[in-house]
Amino acid sequence: MLRDAALVAAKDLRIEWRSRVTTNQVLPFAVLVLVLFGFALEPDRGTLRTATPGLFWIAVLYTAVLAVQRCFAVEVADSGRDGLRLSGLDPAGIFLGKAGALALQLLALEAALGVGVVILYGRTTDVHAEHASGVVVAVLLLATALTATAGLAATGALYGALSAGLRVRDTLLPLLFLPTVSPVLIGATKAFEAALRPTAGTHVREGWPWVGLLGGFALLYGALGLLAFGTLLEEA
Repeated sequence: MLRDAALVAAKDLRIEWRSRVTTNQVLPFAVLVLVLFGFALEPDRGTLRTATPGLFWIAVLYTAVLAVQRCFAVEVADSGRDGLRLSGLDPAGIFLGKAGALALQLLALEAALGVGVVILYGRTTDVHAEHASGVVVAVLLLATALTATAGLAATGALYGALSAGLRVRDTLLPLLFLPTVSPVLIGATKAFEAALRPTAGTHVREGWPWVGLLGGFALLYGALGLLAFGTLLEEA
């Protein structure tokens, strides 16, 4: 299963590296979303700084939809789905490979969006405590990004397979995906808010329960994907 997952993930990442769709289309769209949020809230700079965690993760969700659509669009072209079905690869391995490739792309986009947030919003972590607190804040931010991304990738791979074979997939996928990942939006936003408070050194522990929620969500949809992806690949 892991060997098959590595093969599928390498294929998807190779396609994206050669096509440059993520860097030439998805990333500019994500930055544009941040710019539009900045224009909308610029008159009230305090509100913009307070809302930064939520705006960041909303931009991530929008880009995740585009990334999922792109990930499965390459399988629809030239009967790629049929090739996967007939390849003899483990369906669970295909799911893990798709989710892994999505997760790596999303992490790269999140890193770029993080730089954009600092440049456009002037938002950084204000830790007025000992150096150790800064390390804890960085660990919380990293753990939040990893668990949230895992949940988004697992959910995206599951619903991407479900909608890929339908004519209305471009409109159906957001309707299925966005409401389902609302716990990810809430949990990641709350965890980032705890880390980015001016007194983050004393409030950072409030973010860890939300990281636990994100981890549980990722495990739930990861398990569902491992069990159901084969059926979705055949029936969708």
